[in-house]
Amino acid sequence: MVEVGRARFEELVADALDDLPPDIGRLVDNVAVVVEDGRRADLLGRYEGVPLTERDAGYGLMAMPDRITIFRRAVCASCDSEAAVVDQVRTTVIHEVGHHFGIDDDRLHQLGWG
Repeated sequence: MVEVGRARFEELVADALDDLPPDIGRLVDNVAVVVEDGRRADLLGRYEGVPLTERDAGYGLMAMPDRITIFRRAVCASCDSEAAVVDQVRTTVIHEVGHHFGIDDDRLHQLGWG
């Protein structure tokens, strides 16, 4: 396990979001991305919301934002260096953004983002 402080970890998450291809980043809609310390070591991130593929005309302007949570302690516990944390944060962010686009876990694993 490597310890990465909260401020640094939040920078890594922001960097991962900034590194999304521009065509993908522009399509991310109504999503809040947050860092939490985490409760379970087996859960690195979580997407909560309505994927873009499931939104219909009833999805209105008053909808609460979807939420992507990246769990700092769980990510750090799965890594043995800060470089590994950087890679894992990137993978986790892409994985959760994939859920926002309606991609399920099986397909994300096939694509190498599992």
